[in-house]
Amino acid sequence: MSFDRSKTPTWRPGYRFQYEPAQKGHVLLYPEGMIKLNDSAALIGGLIDGQRDVAAIIAELDKQFPGVPELGDDIEQFMEVARAQHWIELA
Repeated sequence: MSFDRSKTPTWRPGYRFQYEPAQKGHVLLYPEGMIKLNDSAALIGGLIDGQRDVAAIIAELDKQFPGVPELGDDIEQFMEVARAQHWIELA
């Protein structure tokens, strides 16, 4: 089964994406704690706004990083992990 890039990701209620100076990076805050995101996840997370679908997120990052092989696959993989971890919802 292939990933549906027309789905729009949103952060689950209670989850907040933000830059955390103490962590010197972007984090995902939730009631039970915090997840420090790596640079790639932070770039993707910064584009999750409930308006852009996965295809638009891929297109935006492709503009910023043209010619990166497997960029779309990497973003799909992030979305799958984020959904499995219950960080996001895809609608």
